[in-house]
Amino acid sequence: MIREQLKNALIEALKSKNEKRTATVRLINAAIKDKDIEARPKGIMNGIDDQAILALLQSMIKQRKESISLYMQGNRQDLVASEQAEIDIISEFLPKQMSEEEAKSAIQALISEVQASSLKDMGKVMGALKAKYAGQMDMGMASGLIKSLLS
Repeated sequence: MIREQLKNALIEALKSKNEKRTATVRLINAAIKDKDIEARPKGIMNGIDDQAILALLQSMIKQRKESISLYMQGNRQDLVASEQAEIDIISEFLPKQMSEEEAKSAIQALISEVQASSLKDMGKVMGALKAKYAGQMDMGMASGLIKSLLS
C-alpha cells in the first residue's frame, strides 16, 4: 500500500517538475530498496512489509530532525529549510500521528495487556508498541511515557 502511494507520488512529482519532492520520494524508495536487500538473507524475498516501511520513514524523519538541530547551531538556515521540506514530504506517507494523550492511553492499555509491572518490562512494552503502533507515534516520546508510567 505505501509502495503504491510512493509510486504515484513519484509520478506526480515528475509530471509537475517538483524537484525537491522528486528527489525526496526517490530517496525514500532507495532506502526501502536497501531494506529489501537486507531482508533477503532472512528469507523475506518479497520486500519489507508496511510496518517496516513506516519504521524506516520514522527513522528518516528522526535523522533529519537531528540534522536540523546541528544546522541551527551552525547558523545554516538554508540547510534547515531543506531538511524541514524533506520532513514535510516524508510525513505525508505516515499515518496521522497520535497526540501525547492518545499515546499515553495506548501505552497504558499495552502495559496492562503485556502485564508489565516495573522498568524491567520496558522492552516488552516497547516491542508491543512498535508492533501495534509503528509510524503513528514518536517512539522517543513513547519511551519517556513508558518510563514514567512504570516507575
